[in-house]
Amino acid sequence: MSSEKTLYEKLGGEPAIDATVELFYDMLLKDELVAPIFAKTNMKRQRRMQKSFLIHVLGGTPYDGKNMRVAHAKLNLTEEHFNRVAVTLAKAMTTLGVSQDLVDEVIAIAATTKDDVLGREPKKPFSLNEHLPYVLAGVAVGGAILYRYYSK
Repeated sequence: MSSEKTLYEKLGGEPAIDATVELFYDMLLKDELVAPIFAKTNMKRQRRMQKSFLIHVLGGTPYDGKNMRVAHAKLNLTEEHFNRVAVTLAKAMTTLGVSQDLVDEVIAIAATTKDDVLGREPKKPFSLNEHLPYVLAGVAVGGAILYRYYSK
């Protein structure tokens, strides 16, 4: 078995996640942009589910909640909402004394959920093979335009 600690363990385990989530939601509920999203939310349940999710993605116990796409589907969230929540999570962790390198790791993990939370298809990495016909067509058209321009 590996002796390297999980991110969950490095952060301080369940007590640290509990404290982070409590402060995180206290901060979010004071934020004019995101507080309205939680207007009809059972916050006790929300906090419990967030703790469960974070414990799971940080290397703790399995998560038994909804997947991110389903859980956020009806909220009409924007990039601004997602970014504000991520910044607030980072602020909560920093306020609690979490080191910047660990905060960065947590935010990097949170960023992997962005497409699902916002209900959009993941962006595929650029593939030259997939786009080669279009690239070559662009080069050919550009070459033809330059040839006509300079051959006058």
